[in-house]
Amino acid sequence: MFRRPRLAFPALLLFSVACSGDRSAATSSANPFLEPSTLPYQAPPFDRITDADYQPAIEAGIERQRAQIDSIARQDAPPTFENTIVAMERTGQLLGRVMRAFNAVTSANTDSVLQGVQAEEAPRLAAHSDAIHLDPVLFQRVKTIYDGRSELGLDSVQVFLVERYYKDFVRAGAELPDSDKTELKSLNEEESRLSTRFQNELLAGRNAAGVVVRDSAELAGLSDADVSAAADEAKSRGLDSGWVLALQNTTQQPALASLRDRELRERVMEASLSRGDGGEHDTRPIVRRLAWIRARKAQLLGYPTWAAYVLDDQMAKTPAAAEKLLTDMVPAATTKARDEASRMQAIVDQEGGGFQLASWDWQLYADQLRKKEYDLDQAEVRPYLELDHVLMDGVFFAAHQLYGITFAERHDIPVYNPDVRVFEVFDADGSPLALFYADYFQRPSKSGGAWMDALVEQSGLLGEKPVVYNVCNFTKPAPGQPGLLSFDDVTTMFHEFGHALHGMFSNVRYPTLAGTNVPRDFVEFPSQFNEHWAMDPAVLANYAKRYDTGEPMPASLVDKIRKSSTFNMGYATTEYLEAALLDMAWHTLSADQPEQEVDPFETAALRRYRVDLAQVPPRYRTTYFSHIWDGGYSAGYYAYMWSEVLDDDAFYWFREHGGMTRENGQRFRDMVLSRGGSEDAGAMYRAFRGRDPSVEPLLEERGLTGG
Repeated sequence: MFRRPRLAFPALLLFSVACSGDRSAATSSANPFLEPSTLPYQAPPFDRITDADYQPAIEAGIERQRAQIDSIARQDAPPTFENTIVAMERTGQLLGRVMRAFNAVTSANTDSVLQGVQAEEAPRLAAHSDAIHLDPVLFQRVKTIYDGRSELGLDSVQVFLVERYYKDFVRAGAELPDSDKTELKSLNEEESRLSTRFQNELLAGRNAAGVVVRDSAELAGLSDADVSAAADEAKSRGLDSGWVLALQNTTQQPALASLRDRELRERVMEASLSRGDGGEHDTRPIVRRLAWIRARKAQLLGYPTWAAYVLDDQMAKTPAAAEKLLTDMVPAATTKARDEASRMQAIVDQEGGGFQLASWDWQLYADQLRKKEYDLDQAEVRPYLELDHVLMDGVFFAAHQLYGITFAERHDIPVYNPDVRVFEVFDADGSPLALFYADYFQRPSKSGGAWMDALVEQSGLLGEKPVVYNVCNFTKPAPGQPGLLSFDDVTTMFHEFGHALHGMFSNVRYPTLAGTNVPRDFVEFPSQFNEHWAMDPAVLANYAKRYDTGEPMPASLVDKIRKSSTFNMGYATTEYLEAALLDMAWHTLSADQPEQEVDPFETAALRRYRVDLAQVPPRYRTTYFSHIWDGGYSAGYYAYMWSEVLDDDAFYWFREHGGMTRENGQRFRDMVLSRGGSEDAGAMYRAFRGRDPSVEPLLEERGLTGG
């Protein structure tokens, strides 16, 4: 997942910040945000930053940027590209510094003070964005440049930037009558408050929903390391004894693949499915209101639904196009899932289980089916997937083979949590390229899921090199135990590092077009493309070694993994399609419809799209679907599948041209990864591939072709 930085102009500040602390600190030199960091790459000085620094620095940043924008809008000189567009690109640097750091800590290391800051400042930041985009004097300057862009002697990137500005202003409501602007401002402020509240309620609900186990016999099937981790989790929550199975953000939970106690499996699944669905951390009222607010905003802006508004600015262009991609896959995916379920039911029956396979049984019996059909036991695989080996000898090794870059761990760069590690990245010629932060372990202060973001974005205009970070939620091993991963975890590491490469290789002049500032249904292309290298023979051989002996993974085990690569793909595809179609259902509502009751709406939507399989719940239910309610993917979760068409097709280009070579990697870097959002995404892909993407590689990779 990519979390778009919430500060780049003009896609300003989608998130939150600040509190009711002493504002005098904003003018004090003691506040570390007020001047650029003196650390390498202008990395945030987390050793000097306290919770009390964020609010005054953000408020000062808002005031400073507003003054900068006012001087641009109301200058006497006629509008030019330099005195208006480029001038706006230079604004908001203080606000940018604090927001990037704040976004990192509130997502990955939050506390009650920071959550209070979020809640208070979310509407102020929304109002700040509106004050810029809805300023008629400023918009007139942008429009004048836009109307005359063909006569200004601009290069293609500058023209694209002008068009980006104009479109963003119009999409933000710059052409609305004053009465509609007033309503839109109110809706934006309410939406920002509710999105922040959703994030905080979801985190609290996930932590509260951890399943407490008092009898060690119930944990049969878990590894010793997992049992130790569950004991540590119980201690961290203040329990004197017992174990706690913490939850991750998806519906399925890792423990369900191992637990033999069916009653405990059901408890874990129920805890997962019920998050946000009533109780102290009920997110349903938030969801209902957010869906209506977005529909009403779309209506004000001239679109029938929020999905129509969002997709008009994406590669897909229309909700119909996105829905067609998804629904065209439903028959093959659900047929394959039902076949998988029937084969697992046969195992249950052979064992005399006496029950019908349920959602909480799927992972356990899928593992048994995998053993039966491929002689592959996931417990055999994990000892060969130790986190440090995967990172250094897998993720970093693949990047070196493709792009020539190298990595050196640094211990002198302060971090926001002791679990975070920092690496300096050097280009093929040895020159400094970027900083990379790795934050891999789950903790109660961290949101669920996995993502990439930036602490400093690359900019030729501002002379800034990128500082990017990856966040995951792997189970933290007990002290002295190795951090052993599943192959899904390995894939996640490669995925998020693909986003990181997109940010680190950015080589553009203007901040608005830098790095991952691309359409949502293109941003997952580099990340999903990078997943393919996890199974490249040379890469796998380099990192898949036993943590205790260094013995390489046996060829027979590697072969089993390869042969089983499409195993359980019916389930995986169906659970994704359910979530993506739920997203579309919520965001194709009209503002003329009343707020929807969550549970019946979700049930009806899954039935309408013909993906209502009892044993296969959505990857995210509505009440804990962070991507779409607070993560920037509203009407955009389809993007993973849209981007998968691109990434599989691009990977097949590599196959056709010699695979993992420096020449191929450099071409991909030059034509895709370094370009940011400096041109139309479709044109960028066609220039690389030589044609439009084909869906056939995706179907083949997912095993959905043929019978």
